[in-house]
Amino acid sequence: MTFSIAARCPRTGQLGVGALTARPAVGKLVVHVQSGGGAVATQATPNPFLAYDGLPLLGEGRSPQDVLTELLARDPGREVRQVGMVDRQGRSHAFTGSRTKDWAGHRTGPGYAVQGNRLVGPETLAEIVRVFEDGREFDLAERLVLAIEAGEETGGDRDGARSAHVTVVGDQPYPLWDVRVDDAEHPARELRRLHGVFQEEVLPTIQRLPTRDDPMGEAARQALGVQMGHKTPSHVDNQPTLATHDGL
Repeated sequence: MTFSIAARCPRTGQLGVGALTARPAVGKLVVHVQSGGGAVATQATPNPFLAYDGLPLLGEGRSPQDVLTELLARDPGREVRQVGMVDRQGRSHAFTGSRTKDWAGHRTGPGYAVQGNRLVGPETLAEIVRVFEDGREFDLAERLVLAIEAGEETGGDRDGARSAHVTVVGDQPYPLWDVRVDDAEHPARELRRLHGVFQEEVLPTIQRLPTRDDPMGEAARQALGVQMGHKTPSHVDNQPTLATHDGL
């Protein structure tokens, strides 16, 4: 009852998944991304272990085709599964079980896997692929939102739409983007609105968080009045915070 796209941006190396479905909270079970590993969408009658077990294997450098072949071979419910997978190199693979609801299918290409079930027809996936490939100048989060909008405009899920989700990771474990619509009359439209809110109000905070290379982070550095290279965190334990700073 879902369509999704798992993807990698060749320019930034970011990994992400976008999805839309006729049920609430599509991101809860369908969308899975791991920095340094890959992006997985597991749907139809989902098996989350295809993602939870698959992402560490992708992180070891194994190809999506090898990983999916191994995991599906030991899944007795595979014929009602649908899954798309992309790794950090942009290799992709997808699977649609023989007993998923019509219309069901998938398409893969360099840096993406697109899949859907109980759709109006193959035109939904074709339009998602077209829009995603044509949007190479945009950041990955924008390309995923555009792809979801394009799929929905074709008619998408035969039972309508209720939830949508786009998440993207960069080189840190936490998401760079995580935009969720869990229950809405027009989830693709609401996803677009929240993407704008996230870009303006949340993304700047995320970009100033600590990283593995910068354990203080720019927001804390500004709040504590620390100049890069002049003080370390141990020197500022008793420094007062500024009246205004980025935070949650």
